[in-house]
Amino acid sequence: MPTHSQSLYPSSSGRPSKIAIIGAGAVGTAVAYACLMRGDARDIVLHDINKPKVEAEALDMAHGIQFTPSGSIEGSDDVEIVRGADLVIVTAGAKQKPGQSRLELAGSTVDLMRKILPNLLNVAPEARFMFITNPVDVVTYAALKITGLPRNQVFGSGTVLDTSRLRYLVSRETGVATQNIHAYVAGEHGDSEVALWSSSEIGNVPLRHWGPTLSGRLFDAELREQIAKDVVDSAYKIIEGKGATNYAIGLAGANIARAVLRDEQRVLTISTLLEDWEGISDVCMAAPTLVGRDGAGRVLNPPLTLAERDGLTESATRLRQVARDLGF
Repeated sequence: MPTHSQSLYPSSSGRPSKIAIIGAGAVGTAVAYACLMRGDARDIVLHDINKPKVEAEALDMAHGIQFTPSGSIEGSDDVEIVRGADLVIVTAGAKQKPGQSRLELAGSTVDLMRKILPNLLNVAPEARFMFITNPVDVVTYAALKITGLPRNQVFGSGTVLDTSRLRYLVSRETGVATQNIHAYVAGEHGDSEVALWSSSEIGNVPLRHWGPTLSGRLFDAELREQIAKDVVDSAYKIIEGKGATNYAIGLAGANIARAVLRDEQRVLTISTLLEDWEGISDVCMAAPTLVGRDGAGRVLNPPLTLAERDGLTESATRLRQVARDLGF
């Protein structure tokens, strides 16, 4: 039988794994809590400039650590706590206000990245860096340029959450478990994202062949358009009601973290640097990507309709222009 520490997957160096989460706000603490509950790493640390808050958040979670598979959780305002992390998850950034688009957050969040990334790179140069801060695609691209790290080592949460929202809504229509729904959202994590309906399946049955839904509707263009719009609008609805989205992105972030630390080679729609993917280059945005110990791996090429490809090209153009406007 493995011991408690042995049951937690080691990092690529062979030692117990460590996740560092930057930012102790609603998203950062949700990611930390999800990683803790799932046992995604032996050690989890939180870093934030607000010392009383970050220490209190970590202590609150640490008091329940006997009920989790993880070994420790600590919080500090000293960047040294990040040293030696295998995965650094950056959640710090400007807060999205009701009615504000993610791209409108770009300038202030990228300025913050210019300040914090050199210090993080100094204490964890070998880490994989995952960004969960909006606008995630632009921030990920800026981080690649700021750090000079290779493509595989820097990626964003992309549309992993949007994909989960899409599958949830399809599940509601069909009554099928979300785990058996294979559908992806690609492009910008935001208003120009594209639901890849042409490759969507339930089990191995193409969605277009599914037949009537629970309500008697077919998965025609009208229903698909409604679901895609609901996916885009869901974050705005949640932010209007409670100020932030945090629980689902916390689970999504932990899911990506596990794929990295356990070298799962999962297909996830993370945001990564694309080079000649469906004719798209020099932009970070979401696409089905193999995720494992090395970080962002091969980007897959699902079958696309012309409309889907045009939508993704438009999404890339939009993101590339924002990055250019910020000097990247």
